[in-house]
Amino acid sequence: MIPLPLLGETTEAPESPETASRLRDRLSRTMLKTVGEYQLIKEGDRILVAVSGGKDSYTMLELLWEARKKAPVDFELVAVHLDQGQPGYDGRALAAWLKALEVPHEIVHEDTYSIVLEQARDNATYCAPCSRLRRGILYSSAERHRCNKLALGHHRDDALETLFMNLLYAGRLQAMPARYRTNDGRFEVIRPLLECAEDDLARHAANERYPIIPCNLCGAQSGLKRDRAAELLATLEREIPNVRNIMLSALKNVRPSHLLDVEVAEAWEASAHKYPARK
Repeated sequence: MIPLPLLGETTEAPESPETASRLRDRLSRTMLKTVGEYQLIKEGDRILVAVSGGKDSYTMLELLWEARKKAPVDFELVAVHLDQGQPGYDGRALAAWLKALEVPHEIVHEDTYSIVLEQARDNATYCAPCSRLRRGILYSSAERHRCNKLALGHHRDDALETLFMNLLYAGRLQAMPARYRTNDGRFEVIRPLLECAEDDLARHAANERYPIIPCNLCGAQSGLKRDRAAELLATLEREIPNVRNIMLSALKNVRPSHLLDVEVAEAWEASAHKYPARK
């Protein structure tokens, strides 16, 4: 465990050392299973790890940094945090944490906060313009640091909430991929925590006393569609305790022949002719 900065640390009581160690090991195993299954990291990769100041990105960076010691391939990490100029922002504890971890890092200062407020007038949500601006800055940072991949801290529950949002509000059957290539082809975006449970990440963050930085944009808005999707998941979970893992399994067990998308059906049929043994 790295030295703990006092400013901004989490306030929840940590679990016993034995329980905390088991949880950390489980998160690491789950992350490495995802990395292996989807081939997220390969020999010679230089990966920009986006550190937002939230529980997920802290966990992702620390577990990836530790994984380098025993990994069968050589890869490099560069942590990048974006100071968006939010009121009351104080990144001193985060900067101290990054320095103590001894990971190469950069803190980028860009006032995207004012731009998001300007673009999201008339009670529009902040999420879309904020995400678009942050992603653009991260891409520029990745290019500057000569990175070929960008790691984001989305977890299992993010993927399931996205599935619900697309299904219920957009009429689209879409969640989050473990990896994808950016439109311009410059970078591959990876999500090593995609099969990790949010509750586990929250407990781990409390155990490690990560210096969490609150968000005054998306985190300050109420009535968001994502919040409603999270509520629906919680409601289902009361009736079906393992529903989140079941839904995650469903995302990995798709039957294109039983969907109504014509293009998908045609591609699946063409694949079946090319590989007759596939069912």
